[in-house]
Amino acid sequence: MLSIANRLKNLHNVKTRSFTTATIVRNETKKKVSLYSKISPLGNPSLAMTPELDDWIETGKKVRASEVKQIVHDLRKRRRFHHALEVSEWMNKKGICAFTPTDHAVQLDLIGKVHGFIEAEKYFNSLSEQDKTGKTYGALLHCYVRQRETNKSLAHFQKMKEKGFVSSPVTYNDIMCLYIHTNQPDKVHDVLNEMKKNGVSPDNLSYRICINAYGSKMDQAGMINVLTEMEKDPNIVMDWNTYTVVADYYIAGNLLEEANNMLKKAEKQLVEKDGLAYNHLISLHARLGNSLDVVRLWALQKSTCKRQINRDYITVVKSLVRINQFEEAEKILTEWSSSGNVYDFKIPSIIIDAYVKKGACDKAKDLLDRLSKDQKATTPDSWGLVALEFLKKGDVGMTISCMENLFSLQLETKDWKIDSKVVERLLDGVGEKASVQDVESFVQKLKKFVKFDRAMYHSLMKGYINGGKEVGNVLEDMKGDGIEEDGETKKILGLKQSKV
Repeated sequence: MLSIANRLKNLHNVKTRSFTTATIVRNETKKKVSLYSKISPLGNPSLAMTPELDDWIETGKKVRASEVKQIVHDLRKRRRFHHALEVSEWMNKKGICAFTPTDHAVQLDLIGKVHGFIEAEKYFNSLSEQDKTGKTYGALLHCYVRQRETNKSLAHFQKMKEKGFVSSPVTYNDIMCLYIHTNQPDKVHDVLNEMKKNGVSPDNLSYRICINAYGSKMDQAGMINVLTEMEKDPNIVMDWNTYTVVADYYIAGNLLEEANNMLKKAEKQLVEKDGLAYNHLISLHARLGNSLDVVRLWALQKSTCKRQINRDYITVVKSLVRINQFEEAEKILTEWSSSGNVYDFKIPSIIIDAYVKKGACDKAKDLLDRLSKDQKATTPDSWGLVALEFLKKGDVGMTISCMENLFSLQLETKDWKIDSKVVERLLDGVGEKASVQDVESFVQKLKKFVKFDRAMYHSLMKGYINGGKEVGNVLEDMKGDGIEEDGETKKILGLKQSKV
């Protein structure tokens, strides 16, 4: 089950506040260079957006306020908050448009995300009274809640009440999230009741937060009471998300029949082309061991959604290996390979890692070999873990073979990111079980990609000693690399004496 903290954290990320202007004009579909196409590829947070924006103006190109606002909107959606703030500040500074309270609310929210609530407060205080509307007040409240500032949140909430800025469920939802995040779930339902008493209709998120409050206490009766109330509310259109939240808690409580019933209800609420919804249901069915439902929903997703992106393949492959449906997972891997999607080793590595955990190192190696044959990228770590699994089984030949295959891929040194602990375990095992000639050949090749440190030399020495080999050459190599003997080295050499 997802940890309570993670689930509740996600709650606050679900469209709790929208500052989008009424109409946003997207780029024309014609294939031409636009400001958005210049900005979008700059994904590295350390790359500045301002030079590109300034260059656009200096070369005489038009800048439409609607397009810049769309860029900010999309960057926020993709969680590129630093860049979104940079573009928003540039738009304000250059006078691309007169900032409305909504624009100020967007910038305030971004300042809070990037710099924290103190800087957000300064920005809020610098606004004219005309711009201090429900939008900007709400954005500052959101900053306080996000940083668990209980006293500031409640004081600000009171000010909003006095000014008549608490007319939508969004503000109440923020306060409910505050209580959730500060481990005060008992106060959440009181906020829901206050909302209704003040004539503000709860929205889906309001009910969902309340359900989570009861679920976090494993109060299933309270959770179902809120769900029933939500289902009877004439202002609410039920959604798949709420039913999956309840199902998640049922799974945690091992109430499998109840969880399955909730998933059936969730499926009835699926909206066409909502890949995330299908992914969520597939994952939950996998946790319940419902292999037929996983396969069925994947087929339904493919027939309903226009295309499947890598995220969708990751979800279904993870779900299938979770329930030991490796044959089906490999079928989907083949399907993904011919989908035209960008290659991502994360997808086959799910199956490889699962094979390793099951001790099926032959199958893991076979998949790595196939990928290499097709000239698809793999990682040193994946080969190393498969090699270790062979070593556990006492098959030194296959261990060395795995690493030889990796060496033959001729990866650039910069691509070599292998866990040092994996290297240490390999050196220990190979040092003990392989011939001196094979070990020396292995070490010589490995050194082309990995800078040996003291721990690696110590592991190799232990392996030599356990295998009854002389360690003189290892000591010489260690000193040649500028690593002097220390207390741990002497302890290891002492092991040799004790074995004599």
